[in-house]
Amino acid sequence: MMDAQTRARRAGAALAAVLTWAGLLAGAAGCTSHGVDGMLGKARSPEDTISVSPDDGSKAVRPGAGLSVRVRSGRLESVEVVRSQDAQDSRVPGRIDPDGMTWRPDDPRLSLAAKYSVDTVALDGHGRRVARHTTFTTFVPDERFIAYVMPENRSTVGTGMIVSLEFNRGIANRAAVERAIRVTSSPRTEIAPHWFGDGRLDFRPETYWKPGTKVTVALRLRDVKAAPGVYGLQHRTVSFTVGRSQISVVDAAAHTMEVRRAGELLATVPITAGAPKSTTYNGKMVVSEMLEVTRMNGATVGFKKADGKGEYDIPDVPHAMRLTTSGTFLHGNYWAEGVFGTANVSHGCVGLRDVKGGSSASPAGWFFDRSLIGDVVEVVNSKDKKVAPDNGLGGWNMNWKEWKAGSAVK
Repeated sequence: MMDAQTRARRAGAALAAVLTWAGLLAGAAGCTSHGVDGMLGKARSPEDTISVSPDDGSKAVRPGAGLSVRVRSGRLESVEVVRSQDAQDSRVPGRIDPDGMTWRPDDPRLSLAAKYSVDTVALDGHGRRVARHTTFTTFVPDERFIAYVMPENRSTVGTGMIVSLEFNRGIANRAAVERAIRVTSSPRTEIAPHWFGDGRLDFRPETYWKPGTKVTVALRLRDVKAAPGVYGLQHRTVSFTVGRSQISVVDAAAHTMEVRRAGELLATVPITAGAPKSTTYNGKMVVSEMLEVTRMNGATVGFKKADGKGEYDIPDVPHAMRLTTSGTFLHGNYWAEGVFGTANVSHGCVGLRDVKGGSSASPAGWFFDRSLIGDVVEVVNSKDKKVAPDNGLGGWNMNWKEWKAGSAVK
């Protein structure tokens, strides 16, 4: 009888316990945020825990919008950002602040025409790990600008070489573009920029380069804003080496050219310069182009007959070296006789004796074979003005103070 009563009491207690838990669970079902989930600490969503700017799925984000990752509470464990641009993926370097709550990129500006992927792992305020993946794309400009660089990459040049950049569009924000181009040398020397209008930027040291100097031109123009709606395209490095020193002085009155190598006289060559009605520019000029043979037509440089045709049209001028953009060359001449060293008969060029088809044994061929782009040819005693600094690589005709004044960065 006693055993039966004991069993009855135990059964009743068990039933009461079941009813009590059922009531608690029923109550919890009616208040999820403060019931069992609240007591157990339900994890917040990734979006609530991790904030990424720009927002997930954003399009046409501007470069200055910035990129950041934050947690409202807890701390960031890792942030990996990948930029996809021009069919290449690259990691975006950055760092998490000491408090662990914010990540920022080392470079605050975003690249144009790129897709960014952001993968973040963080611990929320309760120590639970949360991960979030977001993407966004940046603005794609309609117009781009590029720079054409002289001299060529990996070339060996003369000591008078001037680094010259021609832009395919006018540059309104010249200071920003100038800051994005760095010209350095080894051994180190001061190199200064000078703008010629809004489409050309040249760099040179105070005096001619020392032989053996290594020069590097770093173009960091990608995404640089040059004008409203116009952004740079290039991220490129050009390097060249300065060879031996060769400076030639053309005396238009004496009809000679002295060629000096490292200061020592190599040869004195008889020449013909510009005739009295078409004199040769005075001043320092730099060889910017070398052609074994080329056509020269007077109509292209303003020497025309009444019928509009050129005063001359020579299809096979040998050993031609360009000295100015306007058309001054130092070249071989096979059609004039008895003038070298005695008379000036050209249309402004400097002529050296040669044969049809060109010969290495001729004075013109000898000089051509010993010349480099970047060599200096200085004309003196001509009855003409000094060549303009922007006519070819004529920047050596400006003093250092004037040259440095042409920088857009003040």
